[in-house]
Amino acid sequence: MKITIIAVGKIKEKFYRDAIAEYEKRLSRYCNCRILEVLDEKTPDKAGEGVSNAILKKEGERIQNLIPENSYVIATAIEGKKYDSLEFAKLIDQTTIRGINHITFIIGGSLGLLDKIKQRADEMISFSDMTFPHQLMRVILTEQIYRAFKINAGEPYHK
Repeated sequence: MKITIIAVGKIKEKFYRDAIAEYEKRLSRYCNCRILEVLDEKTPDKAGEGVSNAILKKEGERIQNLIPENSYVIATAIEGKKYDSLEFAKLIDQTTIRGINHITFIIGGSLGLLDKIKQRADEMISFSDMTFPHQLMRVILTEQIYRAFKINAGEPYHK
């Protein structure tokens, strides 16, 4: 199984980078996981709708260019479906059972995701009604993917 995470922006904080690296290392037992970063656009304070839309379009085009063909695309969005960890593990397992060997997760930037990217997604998931920094979202997502593989393998971890 291949897992690709496409995320807007670079991780600046060492503690986030360390956490992500740890989960990438753990995931290497179960899948080939790679994280691709796209450049984020600077969002001016009090940006109007036109500026925000232009930023989303630029970031969206960068994301679109990295989505692997024939991968199952799961976008993270606040309006997506919420899963508990067991349901999320089942989603990954069912995707594999259907013969799909590549899942691409997409994490947007501070303004979210371009509607075109959401429409391209095979599924949208939400981790909460709360808003998280997109850097932290990478940690949460990699941990949950790892947890899902552990659950699906019947190995201890999930409690």
